[in-house]
Amino acid sequence: MDFFQSIDWMQLLRCFIIGGIICIIGQILIDKTKLTPARILVIFVTTGAILGGLGIYQYLIDFAGCGATVPLTGFGNALAKGAIEEVSKSGFIGAFIGGTKAAAGGISAAIFFRIYCIFNFKTKNEKAIKNKGIALIFYYI
Repeated sequence: MDFFQSIDWMQLLRCFIIGGIICIIGQILIDKTKLTPARILVIFVTTGAILGGLGIYQYLIDFAGCGATVPLTGFGNALAKGAIEEVSKSGFIGAFIGGTKAAAGGISAAIFFRIYCIFNFKTKNEKAIKNKGIALIFYYI
């Protein structure tokens, strides 16, 4: 019972609404434009990076929590934030390594789960990989 009393229900609602709005924008872009999903992904990551670099995205994170950090815009924000912090520590080279360091957990999880899916689920591409060996995994990632 203490668990339910400790939940901030307004924060949960804000998270749901902001995350939902970001998803609605993506769905509208898919349905109403001729943009491919890959281009929409790039738009979201770039928008998050720009807003994060300008310091605007942090206000959205403070307001919505995970509703702002989980979507792709949050990934872009993490890249920009990491690059900015690393530039202050390492100089110019930090612009290249900072974003990768900041998003390393998410990148590693994506690679791990992709390899897991290759070996545990059967689609046409993965069947070809299993037949040809593990060396081709990185070709399909």
